[in-house]
Amino acid sequence: MLWMSLIMISGCLCILLLCGPIYLTDSMFLLIPNSYAHFDHLTHYNGGGIGLSKYYVNEQVEPEYIHPNDPAQISFSIQDRNGNDVNNILAMIEIYEANTGERMKVYPWTKHDTGDFAIYYTFPNLGMYQIVVSIANDPSHINSLNTEPARDILGNTFNCNCSRAIFNVAVSENFGSIFDTVIFGAIIGAITLFALILGLTYIRRKKSGLYPMLTNNEVVKYSVMLLALSAGLIHLAVFSEHGSLRIEYSIFLLSAGGSQVAYGLLYILVTLVNESSTQSKRSANSYYQKTVILNLVGLTGNILLLILYTYAVIFSPPLSPNNRPEEIDFAGVFDKSLELFLVTGILYLMRWERRKLQRLCVSIK
Repeated sequence: MLWMSLIMISGCLCILLLCGPIYLTDSMFLLIPNSYAHFDHLTHYNGGGIGLSKYYVNEQVEPEYIHPNDPAQISFSIQDRNGNDVNNILAMIEIYEANTGERMKVYPWTKHDTGDFAIYYTFPNLGMYQIVVSIANDPSHINSLNTEPARDILGNTFNCNCSRAIFNVAVSENFGSIFDTVIFGAIIGAITLFALILGLTYIRRKKSGLYPMLTNNEVVKYSVMLLALSAGLIHLAVFSEHGSLRIEYSIFLLSAGGSQVAYGLLYILVTLVNESSTQSKRSANSYYQKTVILNLVGLTGNILLLILYTYAVIFSPPLSPNNRPEEIDFAGVFDKSLELFLVTGILYLMRWERRKLQRLCVSIK
């Protein structure tokens, strides 16, 4: 049963890692409408989307965690309800301070060639602000030379043939640092926990004397498990940031992270369950065949991920709406470093497992 399960799971992982990018770069052109939310990444803070009449309005602020008196870029990406780009949008932007209700800034009615545009503003104080986006339902009925007075009810459209969306923006001093520290700590904490568990398991198995084939080279095997789990956790932590660029990117990163975690857990299962029974030629061959399947899947998948990342930071990646390479960030470099060590470890393991099988077969004869 375990053998059949290994074949099925490994086959699924191989199909996912090998065919996933092909699926994303080919068939998605037919399945996904012509939608471009031209944000480089999906912000977790001070960003969002609201359905508005026949439009859907996306908004985000850069930097994501705004400090008082620091210049900020407020970006908008407007599509129709089917996710298609729109053109010739007549829009007005207002910024209100939430505590006082005072209108701090108004950007008058302006015609935009596309639904993607940005404004710049420096938030003067700590606290909450509200950004009101007004879109003309019929531009011919809007006098763009008039400046509308401030309103007590921000969404009120009386005497305005328009639709309005309201976004909340928080300005703080230290929230960004606290949030990033917590997320980074959670990832490092999970990796450390996996490392501790694997290390204690290895020490206990080595001291028990029940595993005569357990040598110091097994450290590489436990390291491969840890590297696969760690790389997968990083993919799972960052996948959502790519959602507004292309939803396919998030799907791919989520699939890649899940596959790496599954690979690491499956390697743990194979090692812990089967290693103690490799004392006969038949059982040793069976164990070796299982590790070969796992190693080939892991090697192929992670090399493919390294190639795709290298391509994406040099050239514009497939399906990119902004036609420029991905930005190099800490998470990406850290993850690819882990995958590079993972590939090296897998190659070492494949060579070592083969030599171990040959030595065992000779000793059994």
